[in-house]
Amino acid sequence: MELSVRRIAELVRGEVVGDDDFIIRGVAPFEDAGPDDITFAASGGYKKRIDETHAAAVIVPHEVRESEKILVRVENPSFALAKVSALFHPVRRPMVGISSDAHVGKNLRRGIDVSVYPGAFIGDDVTLGDRVTLHPGVVIDNRVVVGDDVVVYPNVSILERCEIGSRVVIHAGTVIGSDGFGFAADGDRYHKIPQVGNVRIDDDVEIGACNTIDRATFGSTRIKRGVKTDNLVHIAHNVVVGEDTVLVGQVGISGSVTIGNHAILAGQAGIAGHVSIGNRVTIGGQSGIRKSISDGETVSGTPGMPHRLWLRVSNIIPKLPEMKKKLRDLEGRVEELEKALKKKEC
Repeated sequence: MELSVRRIAELVRGEVVGDDDFIIRGVAPFEDAGPDDITFAASGGYKKRIDETHAAAVIVPHEVRESEKILVRVENPSFALAKVSALFHPVRRPMVGISSDAHVGKNLRRGIDVSVYPGAFIGDDVTLGDRVTLHPGVVIDNRVVVGDDVVVYPNVSILERCEIGSRVVIHAGTVIGSDGFGFAADGDRYHKIPQVGNVRIDDDVEIGACNTIDRATFGSTRIKRGVKTDNLVHIAHNVVVGEDTVLVGQVGISGSVTIGNHAILAGQAGIAGHVSIGNRVTIGGQSGIRKSISDGETVSGTPGMPHRLWLRVSNIIPKLPEMKKKLRDLEGRVEELEKALKKKEC
């Protein structure tokens, strides 16, 4: 792949400062880039060191105006780099067709250019859209519906009656449609509550590796359009995750939680059951959320509280032993003063 800086700038709607005829032959990180590469500098540290990279061209935000390097000035350098990187590293086209070493059940309905690798299992009455790719070890259970341009990586299980939209990517080891954790107590024993719903994943969703998304008790567990999940995320039964929400590694969401659009849940955040998280909410890492959160709030800590308050609280916590010692000293001095005052009164 060879592209002029001018062509790259056109693709990312950027402005070139420098030689726009220069030919770029690769994309590389700031420290590793070579003389024919393009890289990017978005953070403050890198913006101050642009001339240190060996790259020929650098994608930068608009406020960067001068450099010895060729600059491509854009609104969002990270997004621009993603687009350029996709040009230089296109996804490898997989084999087309269904392997004879895959199991295919009855009444399969499929679109064009479907790829099913050896060792995949497809149950009965499954629907696969156009250009679906199923890697080795994938299980597509009975009556599952999969849209167009879906990639399912090795050892993913999509269980009975679940629905997957178009342009969805599901990474290795994920289970979609496992039973929700529903049991009814009867004295000292627990009895399973049948989980008869499904999971519905809308268009343009990407699910990380080793996620578990439970089917609903009734109705659907819903992952709406554009959601992105990191690895090791758990989503319990009857949860609704709003559009373009991001769930970072090891997030755990209990049953019947509703999460709004454009929310961000940082790593290891835990959400208690039956709460509502508003639109554009940010929840800090390792937070424990037990109450509903209104639109636009940023919360941290356990229990979750406004982020600025949590910063003050977290600053106090290491000082608690010293504060306790001072408090005991003060209590002792107050007690001595009270004794002295009583003696004086007598």
